[in-house]
Amino acid sequence: MTNAASRATMHDYDSTTSQPMPCKLPGQMDSPMKLPKTFARYARTARGFTRGFTLIELMVVLVIIGVLAALIVPNVLERADDARVTAARTDVNNLMQALKLYKLDNQRYPTADQGLQALVAKPTSGQIPPNWKPYLDKLPNDPWGRPYQYANPGLKGEIDVYSFGADGTVGGEGKNADIGSWQ
Repeated sequence: MTNAASRATMHDYDSTTSQPMPCKLPGQMDSPMKLPKTFARYARTARGFTRGFTLIELMVVLVIIGVLAALIVPNVLERADDARVTAARTDVNNLMQALKLYKLDNQRYPTADQGLQALVAKPTSGQIPPNWKPYLDKLPNDPWGRPYQYANPGLKGEIDVYSFGADGTVGGEGKNADIGSWQ
């Protein structure tokens, strides 16, 4: 028996318990390292334990995200256009209500030259309204950032208040359609 082999089989005695203790070889750990099954994906490296995703797992996640985005984004964009059209209709109705109050106080609507500005500031040209008061704090722009249009006499009613829609030109369909007081 070699000296190393005899050391591996020798036992020292613990003087307090009188129990044999196994002898440790240099570099030998107190207990063998056993990892629970939850650590099965860990890999032992020189620096310690590392964990990561495989390329296939990353690709599967990216494909799932791409499919979800392809399904959701068009619906969200359509909702934004619908919201702008609804906001424009609400603004047009509010402007029409302010114009009706203007007519109740002054017996006529503002002229085409006075325009919607007559709801915010007292007109100084044309027929000066006798009982003018501010009807709006400020004139809103349509949801696309352009001013609302006013026609007196109107093409589709006594007066018309309208927005040219998303494209900013007369006519159009869908989100580009004109939004007016006649609707």
